[in-house]
Amino acid sequence: MDAKAPITQDVMTIPRKMPDGPMNLIGLSRDQLRDALIGAGTPEKQAKMRASQVWQWVYHWGVRDFAEMTNLAKDYRAMLAENFVLELPEVVTRQVSEDGTRKYLCRIAGGHEVEVVYIPETDRGTLCISSQVGCTLTCSFCHTGTQKLVRNLTAGEIIGQVMLARDDLDEWPKPGTRTDESRLLSNIVLMGMGEPLYNFENVRDAMKIAMDPHGIQLSRRRITLSTSGVVPEIARTAEEIGCQLAVSFHATTDDVRNTLVPINKRWNIETLLEALRAYPKVSNSERITFEYVMLDGINDSDDDARRLIKLIDGIPAKINLIPFNEWPGAPYKRSSNNRIRAFADIIYNAGYASPVRRPRGEDIMAACGQLKSATERARKSRAQIAADAGL
Repeated sequence: MDAKAPITQDVMTIPRKMPDGPMNLIGLSRDQLRDALIGAGTPEKQAKMRASQVWQWVYHWGVRDFAEMTNLAKDYRAMLAENFVLELPEVVTRQVSEDGTRKYLCRIAGGHEVEVVYIPETDRGTLCISSQVGCTLTCSFCHTGTQKLVRNLTAGEIIGQVMLARDDLDEWPKPGTRTDESRLLSNIVLMGMGEPLYNFENVRDAMKIAMDPHGIQLSRRRITLSTSGVVPEIARTAEEIGCQLAVSFHATTDDVRNTLVPINKRWNIETLLEALRAYPKVSNSERITFEYVMLDGINDSDDDARRLIKLIDGIPAKINLIPFNEWPGAPYKRSSNNRIRAFADIIYNAGYASPVRRPRGEDIMAACGQLKSATERARKSRAQIAADAGL
């Protein structure tokens, strides 16, 4: 198939403004915010300044109440409160692992739910966020792939995940105090539920808010977008976002990758690698991260490791080896520690960084899609108990 074929996907995105309701400002671009303020009566000559003031209150200070925007006149704050809201996804469930990993099940418009995971490490704090409710890709090792796609998330619902995590971490700076340069939430990875490049515009707009120097202020090098290989959108990602790129690779032959990552049937390994070779030059990214889940007897042989080295030759890269996070009913088993070490040694000896991701949050089922499915099963069980009791 032509790598430049248009991306089409029959999936809706809920509009930002619900009928007859105030507009949610979360997720608006600077220009959209300015236009919204003008539409509510702000004189055009003042609109750019007012938009900058509101922007800083919302994204730098984390303020959710217009009454607290003290450099705006009281009547202007009242106008904002009458016409707009500042709403984030609702946290339905919050779980904290023994290793400090935090997992949030969040409810968005329409009653749908997505997952967000915060992973603390010694030198960083990484937030894994979702871009869709469910997924269409049906990757056979991924729990989210067992959940049908419902819809794309809006830009507000995507950046809202970052904001609610900062709420929980109590990480918004306090007005009048110096900003602490050390951050609990220092990195964002788009590796949660959904394929980010099937929701490109909303992901792009949300990440521009995250990178804004007068807002959340994350460097583009602190943001990593993970794709399963939507080849036509990879160049757009380099040009319009410029963040770090990771690819869910997971196999060294088309036959195996067709099963593990079925999108490979549309854009095979050769086509994908061609797009990846151009990415670091366009985006000024240092290197591509190849994500490789270690599946016992499937993709973890020495031959696989050697093929992987040949495939990525010439691409600035690191290989992130991921012990499979097993979930109930999973069709695969995790590779043994010895097998993972042997695989990693071959990669490392060829000159590539080959970190083995330490499994995190297993006690709270922190692999993508697990908490959502477990919650839905519990709800069904409670409903069945009630039905059996005649309630």
